[in-house]
Amino acid sequence: MKKGRQFIVPLVFLILSIAGIQAAGLSLAYMGGEVYARIVRNGVMVLALLIPIMAGMGINFAISIGAISAQVGLILALDFQVPGLAGLLFALTVGLILSYFSGCMIAWVYNRAKGKEMICGIVMSFLATNLYHLVFMVGYGTVIPVRNSQLVLSKGVGLRNMLDTVMYKNLFDSVLTLHTVRGSYSMVPFIIIGVVAVFIAYVRRTPLGYRFRVVGESLDIAEKLGIDIDETRKKAIVLSTMMASLGHLLFIQNMGVVNVYTGHLNVNIFAAAALMAGGATLKRATITQAFQGLILFHTLFIVSPMAGQNLFANAALGEYFRSFIAYGTIVFALMMSLKQQEGELV
Repeated sequence: MKKGRQFIVPLVFLILSIAGIQAAGLSLAYMGGEVYARIVRNGVMVLALLIPIMAGMGINFAISIGAISAQVGLILALDFQVPGLAGLLFALTVGLILSYFSGCMIAWVYNRAKGKEMICGIVMSFLATNLYHLVFMVGYGTVIPVRNSQLVLSKGVGLRNMLDTVMYKNLFDSVLTLHTVRGSYSMVPFIIIGVVAVFIAYVRRTPLGYRFRVVGESLDIAEKLGIDIDETRKKAIVLSTMMASLGHLLFIQNMGVVNVYTGHLNVNIFAAAALMAGGATLKRATITQAFQGLILFHTLFIVSPMAGQNLFANAALGEYFRSFIAYGTIVFALMMSLKQQEGELV
């Protein structure tokens, strides 16, 4: 029974997804294209949650700060008007540098709030969002000089709500292309996601991965073994934040547009919900569960508006259902995780 608990959440999502597909009446070709896009946009972001869970810190809700770092890098690339692949690499470099230092700051807070990392991550994300808004709503065009006038509002202060990144969107379209009934898809984003997954699998087998697992199992045992607990936890958070920056950049690149002030909001919630939908808990999460959750969670996301329209003549109901399943999945997974811990104690 204890082992079966990890399959309850994925099974519920599988049943809901099958029912939703039937109710929505969408073709498999359409579903395949949409699932591909969702995996590309969210794959690395979900994988970014694995290492902190391994290190015993639960869900790293501060990955939103990594997403902010990616957006800052892309805004600077647009401001300096760096075109094509060079611009994307410039944005990636800036994003990784910012997310490294942000990860160090997040880890410093987490190490002083052991056992309360998740709530700290949420609060820090809110704080980072407000600072980010202050810089680009007020500072851009006043304190920070503007090089590309097309990015700012007509008064010359503050960035526009949405910025066009179409020059980065089609970079991979003709590289390693897979042709299907519905269209052609580049395998480059999938390869990037695969590399990140392989990297995480490799880290698990290194001495650093061993330290992550020991710290995640017991701080007392880790201390007796001479492991530097704070430094180990810091490395986990820094890796997670940098992966989140890469993941959000892939999201923006695939979308072809960046929502300057809202694009990073809720990326932590939806990444956590997707991971939990795959059967992960606060104590254990695998790469398989991450991909399993990605497919199940986003399949339900895709079909819910049309299913709501067909069943209740109200597409808005499907939109509300999206938010419900996102937060509901996390709550359900938390309950299952607590039940599992109680079972281990017994």
